[in-house]
Order: sequence, then C-alpha cells, then structure tokens
Amino acid sequence: MSGYTMRDPTAETTAVRRNRIPPKAVLANATIGLLSISKERSEEFLDTVEAQLTKRGLKILRYAKPTHTKPAPESVIQDIVEHCDVIVEGLAD
Repeated sequence: MSGYTMRDPTAETTAVRRNRIPPKAVLANATIGLLSISKERSEEFLDTVEAQLTKRGLKILRYAKPTHTKPAPESVIQDIVEHCDVIVEGLAD
C-alpha cells in the first residue's frame, strides 16, 4: 500500500495529509481498542465484535465518546494511543 495517504476528516481550515500507519501483520499479541461514538446501537455492535475477538483470545479495551456530535476528548485519544495496537470504531445507527 505504498503511496496511500489518509485524509484527516476533521473540519480543519487547511487540509493536512497524514501517512497511513501500516497495520500489524499478526494480531495474536495485539491490544484491540473498541471505540463507541455513542450513536444508537454502536454499543450493541461493539459487544458482538468484542465477543468474536475474545473467542480468539485477543485482549480488548473499551472506550466511548460522550457524544457522537463532537470529537473524542483528548484524554480518550491519549489512552487509546498509549494502550492499543488496533482500534475498531463503532458507527452503528
């Protein structure tokens, strides 16, 4: 995937290009974060994802935004960065 650049979807006034971080090749020893954006049914979706990943023996940490209408608080983002190798975001409705 060389040459792939992810665009930041936030509402900045000037677009910023950020290089994509390569995914881990193997998840066996990874800590996977599950982030609910607090939309209806996102917890239900992430409960199902967690059950499937737990069956595979993976370590899961759960996070939630206080509301889907605003970005996650800096403290939540920092905790994810410090403790997770992979993040899955629940956007259900």
